[in-house]
Amino acid sequence: MGVLTVAAAAAKSALTIAGISKLTFIPAMLAAMAYFNYDLLDPENRPFNQKYLREEYDFIIVGGGSAGSVLANRLSEVEGWNVLLLEAGGHETDISDVPLLSLYLHKSKLDWKYRTQPQDSACQAMKDKRCSWTKGKVLGGSSVLNTMLYIRGNRRDFDQWEAFGNPGWGYEDVLPYFKKSEDQRNPYLARDNRHHGIGGYLTVQDAPYNTPIGAAFLQAGEEMGYDIVDINGAQQTGYAWYQFTMRRGTRCSTAKAFLRPVRLRQNLHVSLFSHVTKVLIDKDDKRAYGVQFIKDQQKQIVYAKREVILAAGAIASPQLLMLSGIGPAQHLQEVGIDVIQDSPGVGRNLQDHIAVGGLVFEIDYPISLIMSRLVNINSALRYAVTEDGPLTSSIGLEVVAFINTKYANSSDDWPDMEFMMTSASIPSDGGTQVKRAHSITDEFYDEVFGHLTNKDVFGIFPMMLRPKSRGFIKLRSKNPLEYPIMYHNYLTHPDDVGVLREGVKAAVAVGETKAMKRLGARFNNKPVPNCKHLPLYTDEYWDCMIRQYTMTIYHLSCTAKMGPSTDPMAVVDPTLQVYGVKGLRVIDASIMPTITNGNINAPVIMIAEKGSDMIKETWLPKRRKRNAKSSKFSEKGANEQQEHRGVQQRPWTSAIPEEPQMRCRPLRW
Repeated sequence: MGVLTVAAAAAKSALTIAGISKLTFIPAMLAAMAYFNYDLLDPENRPFNQKYLREEYDFIIVGGGSAGSVLANRLSEVEGWNVLLLEAGGHETDISDVPLLSLYLHKSKLDWKYRTQPQDSACQAMKDKRCSWTKGKVLGGSSVLNTMLYIRGNRRDFDQWEAFGNPGWGYEDVLPYFKKSEDQRNPYLARDNRHHGIGGYLTVQDAPYNTPIGAAFLQAGEEMGYDIVDINGAQQTGYAWYQFTMRRGTRCSTAKAFLRPVRLRQNLHVSLFSHVTKVLIDKDDKRAYGVQFIKDQQKQIVYAKREVILAAGAIASPQLLMLSGIGPAQHLQEVGIDVIQDSPGVGRNLQDHIAVGGLVFEIDYPISLIMSRLVNINSALRYAVTEDGPLTSSIGLEVVAFINTKYANSSDDWPDMEFMMTSASIPSDGGTQVKRAHSITDEFYDEVFGHLTNKDVFGIFPMMLRPKSRGFIKLRSKNPLEYPIMYHNYLTHPDDVGVLREGVKAAVAVGETKAMKRLGARFNNKPVPNCKHLPLYTDEYWDCMIRQYTMTIYHLSCTAKMGPSTDPMAVVDPTLQVYGVKGLRVIDASIMPTITNGNINAPVIMIAEKGSDMIKETWLPKRRKRNAKSSKFSEKGANEQQEHRGVQQRPWTSAIPEEPQMRCRPLRW
């Protein structure tokens, strides 16, 4: 009955979006989902929420997102190491599995619902002129809420990291870690074993469902002189079908990929709804020895024998560092926190990818994704039975393009603009959830997009890849439950305005190609509010427009950057250990010195893969260091990966006798 209940809830939620309230199809839907996808609906597949924790673990990982899930898997491979993963949210839901519905998770209970301070430089079309920063508050983190795009970045990104003084982080150093995670399901891509891996925990595949608009995008790219490429291969510049972190038509979050296959390991505990509020640091020898957290409305502590690892993301990790006394000394003193380590780079250097929303093109044929037309009983059954159909579309994202504006060196394969090309856009859901997810005001939507509601359209979102503007976060107070103050500082550097303006012009030009004109493409020419006083389509108009519907792609990063000891703004060293504090690392998007050329989920997973190996190199005896890549680890990893791909294996358990378990020691304040 549990399966039927879950399936009913998933079906009802999905189809309510299309305004269907009488679920007369439920018996067929339930039978199909229970028969064909029972393994997805079986709650026993999820990691256990450990109720009783040990008093001490070897490693405590804070944050069960894209990085934390990988770290928990890899560190618990080692017999004798007890690992605790603390996550502030709960389990992902069955709705989060459905690719088409990802935007319906924004501002849900799975989202931290961060909002930036109002600034005049961007986000003028948003409510209160504040950008919404969606971050996953759920096991699997933002990999549960994102659009599942698998893009590694450019080789020059990582070579630049190394040039900044971070040995071991060049492209050739990190490529094996990308491949280690990957299970590439496209056979044409997988045969390029120089750049792709198979058999890893993370399933990567092409979308099962595309519209004719996707093929037209590729034709338009060729018409404009670009190659059709594998964007995770030898060349990034060009057009390509997106690659997705999907498995059998459903989302493959890092929780599903890395935690479910190892949920029976007795040396790995996962504690959900556990909000970490502070890292405990000995002030005398400056060593992290545990964390305090809130669970079940009780303040608790747990101790770390070896290391505490922050994998809470580019907002929460620097926030926790500052709450624990690591950060800009003057700021910490202002909010009443004792300074343990003066680290001026904590919370600074914030980088994000922003795009211009609202570049919408109307077409003449009923081939786009319109929610009211496609979310119905037929689509639901097709999704359940054949793992195909419009519900497997990632909100219409079909084709990606990496292009050069006039500000980039076109002779070098390091483009400065990414086009996210969709067979839908903001009016495709009837002006409901997309508008809400992006915090667009009703007045702006009605004036610019109201006439296109539920009409056939496609969208192009030009995304600037290497911003020069830098934001920052700081504490609002020493109360750990208060969100930090967040300044995006988008478009405060004049070069960013120029690059994004040229990206908009290039996107409009795509709609003028013969390939798109065959569909009847015509750009939505409604003038943007606040810019009507400027001549339409002049540089001044575009500069004004990009400050209105400024859309974050939720790639917040670089707030605890990695760098050499000679860099005063570096927070962690090249082994990701926090400067000035022993037994503490940061392993997530925070450590990026500069943001990568593309969507950042794949690089974050790579950082965790590499970081876990660095931890093993630190703590394993020399005889095991030499054998870190020996058959013992390889065989164990292969067995577990076979298990998650359906090959029956005996569950692995630690050879160490189980220690008596106890409730975490309550913390008295």
